[in-house]
Amino acid sequence: MTDVGPSVLHFISHFFKTFLLVCSQKVEDALERGLSYFNQETILEDQEYQLIVDCNALSVDIDNEISIIHNSTRDKYKLKHPLLESWVHHPIDYARVVQKIGNEMDLTLVDLKGILPSADIMWITMAESTTSGEPLSEENLVKTIEACNRSLNLDATKKKILGFLKSRMGYIAPNLAAIVGSDVASKLMGTAGGLRGLAKMPACNVLLLGAKKKNLSGFSTAAAQSHVGYLEQTELFQSTSPSLRSQTSRLIAAKSTLAARIDSIRGDPTGKAGQNLLEEISKKIEKWQQLPPAKLPKPLPIPDSMPKKKRGGRRLWKMKERYAQTNMMKLVNRMQFGIPEESYLG
Repeated sequence: MTDVGPSVLHFISHFFKTFLLVCSQKVEDALERGLSYFNQETILEDQEYQLIVDCNALSVDIDNEISIIHNSTRDKYKLKHPLLESWVHHPIDYARVVQKIGNEMDLTLVDLKGILPSADIMWITMAESTTSGEPLSEENLVKTIEACNRSLNLDATKKKILGFLKSRMGYIAPNLAAIVGSDVASKLMGTAGGLRGLAKMPACNVLLLGAKKKNLSGFSTAAAQSHVGYLEQTELFQSTSPSLRSQTSRLIAAKSTLAARIDSIRGDPTGKAGQNLLEEISKKIEKWQQLPPAKLPKPLPIPDSMPKKKRGGRRLWKMKERYAQTNMMKLVNRMQFGIPEESYLG
Protein backbone atom coordinates (compact mmCIF):
# COMPACT_ATOMS: atom_id res chain seq x y z
CA MET A 1 0.00 0.00 0.00
CA THR A 2 1.53 3.30 -1.08
CA ASP A 3 1.84 6.29 1.29
CA VAL A 4 -0.41 9.30 0.65
CA GLY A 5 1.46 12.53 0.23
CA PRO A 6 0.71 15.78 2.13
CA SER A 7 -0.61 17.47 -1.01
CA VAL A 8 -3.25 14.77 -1.47
CA LEU A 9 -4.35 15.02 2.19
CA HIS A 10 -4.67 18.78 1.87
CA PHE A 11 -6.82 18.37 -1.26
CA ILE A 12 -9.13 15.84 0.46
CA SER A 13 -9.62 18.01 3.56
CA HIS A 14 -10.34 21.08 1.41
CA PHE A 15 -12.86 19.08 -0.67
CA PHE A 16 -14.78 17.90 2.41
CA LYS A 17 -14.89 21.39 3.93
CA THR A 18 -16.30 22.82 0.70
CA PHE A 19 -18.83 19.98 0.44
CA LEU A 20 -20.06 20.56 4.01
CA LEU A 21 -20.44 24.30 3.44
CA VAL A 22 -22.48 23.75 0.25
CA CYS A 23 -24.72 21.17 1.96
CA SER A 24 -25.38 23.38 4.96
CA GLN A 25 -26.21 26.32 2.69
CA LYS A 26 -28.67 24.19 0.70
CA VAL A 27 -30.34 22.98 3.90
CA GLU A 28 -30.73 26.55 5.17
CA ASP A 29 -32.22 27.67 1.84
CA ALA A 30 -34.69 24.78 1.86
CA LEU A 31 -35.76 25.53 5.41
CA GLU A 32 -36.26 29.21 4.61
CA ARG A 33 -38.36 28.37 1.53
CA GLY A 34 -40.39 25.76 3.42
CA LEU A 35 -41.11 27.90 6.49
CA SER A 36 -41.66 31.25 4.78
CA TYR A 37 -45.44 30.82 4.56
CA PHE A 38 -45.63 29.52 8.12
CA ASN A 39 -43.60 32.46 9.39
CA GLN A 40 -45.94 34.91 7.63
CA GLU A 41 -48.98 33.31 9.29
CA THR A 42 -47.22 33.28 12.66
CA ILE A 43 -46.35 36.96 12.34
CA LEU A 44 -49.94 37.81 11.44
CA GLU A 45 -51.27 35.78 14.40
CA ASP A 46 -48.76 37.39 16.75
CA GLN A 47 -49.77 40.85 15.51
CA GLU A 48 -53.45 40.12 16.10
CA TYR A 49 -52.73 38.64 19.51
CA GLN A 50 -50.64 41.69 20.42
CA LEU A 51 -53.49 43.95 19.30
CA ILE A 52 -55.87 42.11 21.63
CA VAL A 53 -53.38 42.38 24.50
CA ASP A 54 -53.03 46.11 23.83
CA CYS A 55 -56.82 46.48 23.85
CA ASN A 56 -56.97 44.82 27.26
CA ALA A 57 -54.27 47.13 28.58
CA LEU A 58 -56.10 50.12 27.11
CA SER A 59 -59.34 49.14 28.85
CA VAL A 60 -57.49 49.04 32.18
CA ASP A 61 -56.02 52.49 31.50
CA ILE A 62 -59.52 53.77 30.70
CA ASP A 63 -60.81 52.43 34.03
CA ASN A 64 -57.98 54.17 35.88
CA GLU A 65 -58.67 57.44 34.06
CA ILE A 66 -62.40 57.19 34.86
CA SER A 67 -61.55 56.62 38.52
CA ILE A 68 -59.31 59.71 38.61
CA ILE A 69 -61.97 61.86 36.94
CA HIS A 70 -64.61 60.50 39.33
CA ASN A 71 -62.55 61.45 42.39
CA SER A 72 -62.04 64.97 41.05
CA THR A 73 -65.74 65.37 40.18
CA ARG A 74 -66.83 64.04 43.56
CA ASP A 75 -64.60 66.48 45.44
CA LYS A 76 -65.99 69.43 43.50
CA TYR A 77 -69.64 68.39 43.62
CA LYS A 78 -69.49 67.54 47.33
CA LEU A 79 -70.02 71.22 48.15
CA LYS A 80 -73.43 71.15 46.48
CA HIS A 81 -74.72 67.64 47.36
CA PRO A 82 -72.65 66.19 50.23
CA LEU A 83 -74.64 62.93 50.53
CA LEU A 84 -74.81 62.05 46.84
CA GLU A 85 -71.58 60.03 46.86
CA SER A 86 -72.87 57.82 49.70
CA TRP A 87 -75.85 56.73 47.57
CA VAL A 88 -74.33 56.59 44.06
CA HIS A 89 -71.10 54.60 44.14
CA HIS A 90 -70.47 53.70 40.51
CA PRO A 91 -68.43 56.38 38.66
CA ILE A 92 -70.51 56.27 35.46
CA ASP A 93 -73.83 56.44 37.33
CA TYR A 94 -72.45 59.31 39.41
CA ALA A 95 -71.42 61.20 36.26
CA ARG A 96 -74.88 60.74 34.72
CA VAL A 97 -76.61 61.92 37.90
CA VAL A 98 -74.37 65.00 38.17
CA GLN A 99 -74.91 65.76 34.50
CA LYS A 100 -78.66 65.50 35.00
CA ILE A 101 -78.85 67.56 38.22
CA GLY A 102 -76.42 70.29 37.27
CA ASN A 103 -76.85 73.28 39.61
CA GLU A 104 -80.47 72.49 40.55
CA MET A 105 -81.06 72.65 44.32
CA ASP A 106 -84.53 71.07 44.35
CA LEU A 107 -84.12 67.42 43.35
CA THR A 108 -87.87 66.91 43.05
CA LEU A 109 -87.67 68.86 39.79
CA VAL A 110 -85.01 66.52 38.35
CA ASP A 111 -86.06 63.33 36.56
CA LEU A 112 -83.56 60.61 37.48
CA LYS A 113 -85.62 57.70 36.17
CA GLY A 114 -83.63 55.38 33.97
CA ILE A 115 -80.40 56.23 35.79
CA LEU A 116 -81.13 55.06 39.35
CA PRO A 117 -83.72 52.73 40.91
CA SER A 118 -86.87 54.32 42.29
CA ALA A 119 -85.93 53.50 45.90
CA ASP A 120 -82.56 55.24 45.55
CA ILE A 121 -84.19 58.29 43.95
CA MET A 122 -86.60 58.56 46.88
CA TRP A 123 -83.87 58.27 49.51
CA ILE A 124 -81.57 60.74 47.73
CA THR A 125 -84.41 63.27 47.48
CA MET A 126 -85.26 62.89 51.17
CA ALA A 127 -81.62 63.08 52.25
CA GLU A 128 -80.87 66.17 50.16
CA SER A 129 -83.93 67.96 51.54
CA THR A 130 -82.40 67.79 55.04
CA THR A 131 -78.91 68.97 54.04
CA SER A 132 -77.85 72.44 53.04
CA GLY A 133 -75.50 72.61 50.07
CA GLU A 134 -74.15 75.58 48.18
CA PRO A 135 -74.60 76.11 44.43
CA LEU A 136 -71.44 75.79 42.39
CA SER A 137 -69.92 78.74 40.65
CA GLU A 138 -70.29 78.94 36.90
CA GLU A 139 -66.64 78.03 36.33
CA ASN A 140 -66.72 74.99 38.64
CA LEU A 141 -70.02 73.84 37.17
CA VAL A 142 -68.64 73.98 33.61
CA LYS A 143 -65.52 72.03 34.65
CA THR A 144 -67.63 69.45 36.49
CA ILE A 145 -69.95 68.90 33.52
CA GLU A 146 -66.94 68.61 31.19
CA ALA A 147 -65.42 65.99 33.49
CA CYS A 148 -68.69 64.04 33.47
CA ASN A 149 -68.82 64.17 29.67
CA ARG A 150 -65.23 62.95 29.53
CA SER A 151 -66.08 60.01 31.79
CA LEU A 152 -69.08 59.06 29.65
CA ASN A 153 -67.00 59.30 26.45
CA LEU A 154 -64.32 57.08 27.98
CA ASP A 155 -66.98 54.58 29.00
CA ALA A 156 -68.37 54.54 25.45
CA THR A 157 -64.85 53.94 24.10
CA LYS A 158 -64.36 51.10 26.55
CA LYS A 159 -67.61 49.51 25.36
CA LYS A 160 -66.32 49.62 21.77
CA ILE A 161 -63.09 47.93 22.86
CA LEU A 162 -65.03 45.27 24.73
CA GLY A 163 -67.18 44.75 21.64
CA PHE A 164 -64.05 44.10 19.58
CA LEU A 165 -62.70 41.72 22.23
CA LYS A 166 -66.05 39.94 22.29
CA SER A 167 -65.80 39.29 18.55
CA ARG A 168 -62.29 37.81 18.98
CA MET A 169 -62.92 35.70 22.08
CA GLY A 170 -63.05 32.54 19.98
CA TYR A 171 -59.41 33.16 19.02
CA ILE A 172 -57.83 34.49 22.18
CA ALA A 173 -59.81 32.62 24.89
CA PRO A 174 -61.92 29.81 23.38
CA ASN A 175 -62.09 27.78 26.59
CA LEU A 176 -63.13 30.73 28.76
CA ALA A 177 -65.75 31.79 26.21
CA ALA A 178 -67.15 28.24 26.18
CA ILE A 179 -67.96 28.51 29.91
CA VAL A 180 -69.14 32.09 30.46
CA GLY A 181 -69.81 33.31 26.91
CA SER A 182 -67.97 35.84 24.75
CA ASP A 183 -69.60 38.90 26.32
CA VAL A 184 -68.77 38.01 29.93
CA ALA A 185 -65.31 36.74 28.95
CA SER A 186 -64.42 40.07 27.34
CA LYS A 187 -65.62 41.96 30.43
CA LEU A 188 -63.63 39.73 32.77
CA MET A 189 -60.47 40.15 30.70
CA GLY A 190 -60.98 43.90 30.38
CA THR A 191 -61.37 44.32 34.14
CA ALA A 192 -58.57 41.93 35.11
CA GLY A 193 -56.06 43.53 32.76
CA GLY A 194 -55.91 40.90 30.04
CA LEU A 195 -55.84 37.14 29.83
CA ARG A 196 -52.59 36.77 31.78
CA GLY A 197 -53.89 38.97 34.58
CA LEU A 198 -57.06 36.88 34.74
CA ALA A 199 -55.04 33.66 34.78
CA LYS A 200 -52.95 34.86 37.74
CA MET A 201 -56.03 35.90 39.72
CA PRO A 202 -57.55 33.52 42.31
CA ALA A 203 -61.11 32.33 41.85
CA CYS A 204 -62.39 34.30 44.85
CA ASN A 205 -61.31 37.55 43.16
CA VAL A 206 -62.69 36.50 39.76
CA LEU A 207 -66.06 36.11 41.47
CA LEU A 208 -66.02 39.81 42.45
CA LEU A 209 -64.98 41.28 39.09
CA GLY A 210 -67.62 43.79 38.02
CA ALA A 211 -69.51 43.72 41.33
CA LYS A 212 -71.22 46.98 42.26
CA LYS A 213 -71.74 48.23 45.78
CA LYS A 214 -75.48 48.12 46.42
CA ASN A 215 -77.66 50.37 48.54
CA LEU A 216 -80.34 48.33 50.27
CA SER A 217 -82.08 51.47 51.57
CA GLY A 218 -82.67 49.89 54.96
CA PHE A 219 -84.15 46.67 53.61
CA SER A 220 -83.04 43.17 54.53
CA THR A 221 -79.97 41.58 52.98
CA ALA A 222 -81.66 38.17 52.78
CA ALA A 223 -83.01 38.68 49.26
CA ALA A 224 -79.98 40.63 47.99
CA GLN A 225 -77.45 38.76 45.87
CA SER A 226 -74.03 39.91 47.03
CA HIS A 227 -70.43 39.11 46.07
CA VAL A 228 -71.29 38.42 42.41
CA GLY A 229 -70.08 40.51 39.49
CA TYR A 230 -70.10 39.77 35.77
CA LEU A 231 -70.67 36.06 36.40
CA GLU A 232 -74.32 36.72 37.24
CA GLN A 233 -74.82 37.54 33.54
CA THR A 234 -73.89 34.01 32.45
CA GLU A 235 -76.51 31.59 31.19
CA LEU A 236 -75.59 29.02 33.85
CA PHE A 237 -76.18 31.47 36.67
CA GLN A 238 -79.49 32.72 35.31
CA SER A 239 -80.85 29.22 34.69
CA THR A 240 -80.09 28.04 38.24
CA SER A 241 -82.62 28.27 41.04
CA PRO A 242 -82.03 31.18 43.48
CA SER A 243 -81.22 28.83 46.36
CA LEU A 244 -78.22 27.39 44.46
CA ARG A 245 -76.88 30.55 42.80
CA SER A 246 -74.27 31.22 45.46
CA GLN A 247 -72.72 27.76 45.03
CA THR A 248 -73.06 28.01 41.25
CA SER A 249 -71.24 31.35 41.08
CA ARG A 250 -68.30 29.99 43.10
CA LEU A 251 -68.12 26.92 40.87
CA ILE A 252 -68.22 29.02 37.68
CA ALA A 253 -65.45 31.28 39.04
CA ALA A 254 -63.23 28.29 39.83
CA LYS A 255 -63.69 26.66 36.42
CA SER A 256 -63.31 30.00 34.62
CA THR A 257 -59.95 30.50 36.30
CA LEU A 258 -58.81 27.07 35.08
CA ALA A 259 -60.00 27.88 31.55
CA ALA A 260 -58.17 31.23 31.59
CA ARG A 261 -54.95 29.49 32.63
CA ILE A 262 -55.34 27.02 29.77
CA ASP A 263 -55.92 29.86 27.29
CA SER A 264 -53.01 31.92 28.62
CA ILE A 265 -50.55 29.23 27.50
CA ARG A 266 -52.65 28.33 24.41
CA GLY A 267 -53.06 24.82 25.74
CA ASP A 268 -56.23 23.98 23.78
CA PRO A 269 -57.08 26.33 20.88
CA THR A 270 -60.08 24.18 19.92
CA GLY A 271 -61.98 24.99 23.14
CA LYS A 272 -62.61 21.33 23.96
CA ALA A 273 -61.24 21.74 27.48
CA GLY A 274 -63.71 24.55 28.11
CA GLN A 275 -66.57 22.35 26.88
CA ASN A 276 -65.49 19.60 29.28
CA LEU A 277 -65.41 22.06 32.18
CA LEU A 278 -68.86 23.31 31.18
CA GLU A 279 -70.19 19.74 31.26
CA GLU A 280 -68.70 19.25 34.74
CA ILE A 281 -70.47 22.38 35.98
CA SER A 282 -73.79 21.26 34.48
CA LYS A 283 -73.50 17.79 36.04
CA LYS A 284 -72.77 19.23 39.47
CA ILE A 285 -75.72 21.61 39.27
CA GLU A 286 -77.99 18.73 38.24
CA LYS A 287 -76.72 16.69 41.17
CA TRP A 288 -77.43 19.56 43.58
CA GLN A 289 -80.97 19.82 42.27
CA GLN A 290 -81.75 16.15 42.79
CA LEU A 291 -84.05 15.25 45.67
CA PRO A 292 -82.49 13.37 48.60
CA PRO A 293 -83.22 9.62 48.73
CA ALA A 294 -86.46 8.75 50.49
CA LYS A 295 -86.17 7.28 53.96
CA LEU A 296 -87.18 3.61 53.89
CA PRO A 297 -89.74 2.43 56.46
CA LYS A 298 -88.22 0.41 59.30
CA PRO A 299 -89.85 -3.03 59.62
CA LEU A 300 -91.55 -3.96 62.88
CA PRO A 301 -89.88 -6.59 65.11
CA ILE A 302 -91.16 -10.17 65.09
CA PRO A 303 -93.78 -10.68 67.81
CA ASP A 304 -92.67 -12.61 70.91
CA SER A 305 -89.13 -12.77 69.67
CA MET A 306 -86.19 -13.34 71.98
CA PRO A 307 -83.53 -10.67 72.27
CA LYS A 308 -80.48 -11.20 70.15
CA LYS A 309 -77.42 -12.73 71.71
CA LYS A 310 -74.62 -10.19 71.73
CA ARG A 311 -71.67 -12.49 71.99
CA GLY A 312 -68.79 -10.28 71.09
CA GLY A 313 -67.51 -6.95 70.00
CA ARG A 314 -65.28 -4.31 71.52
CA ARG A 315 -68.22 -2.27 72.69
CA LEU A 316 -69.76 -5.24 74.54
CA TRP A 317 -66.41 -6.18 76.08
CA LYS A 318 -65.99 -2.69 77.45
CA MET A 319 -69.52 -2.80 78.91
CA LYS A 320 -68.87 -6.18 80.58
CA GLU A 321 -65.62 -4.89 82.07
CA ARG A 322 -67.42 -1.84 83.37
CA TYR A 323 -70.12 -3.87 85.16
CA ALA A 324 -68.00 -6.90 86.06
CA GLN A 325 -67.48 -8.08 89.67
CA THR A 326 -64.35 -6.74 91.31
CA ASN A 327 -61.66 -8.93 92.82
CA MET A 328 -62.52 -7.72 96.33
CA MET A 329 -66.10 -8.90 95.95
CA LYS A 330 -64.87 -12.21 94.64
CA LEU A 331 -62.76 -12.69 97.80
CA VAL A 332 -65.69 -11.72 100.01
CA ASN A 333 -67.90 -14.32 98.40
CA ARG A 334 -65.41 -17.17 98.82
CA MET A 335 -66.63 -20.12 101.00
CA GLN A 336 -64.66 -22.89 102.67
CA PHE A 337 -65.56 -26.46 101.76
CA GLY A 338 -67.33 -28.57 104.49
CA ILE A 339 -67.71 -25.75 107.04
CA PRO A 340 -71.16 -24.26 107.64
CA GLU A 341 -71.34 -20.53 107.24
CA GLU A 342 -73.14 -18.20 109.62
CA SER A 343 -76.51 -17.09 108.38
CA TYR A 344 -78.00 -13.69 109.09
CA LEU A 345 -81.69 -13.26 108.67
CA GLY A 346 -83.07 -9.85 108.81
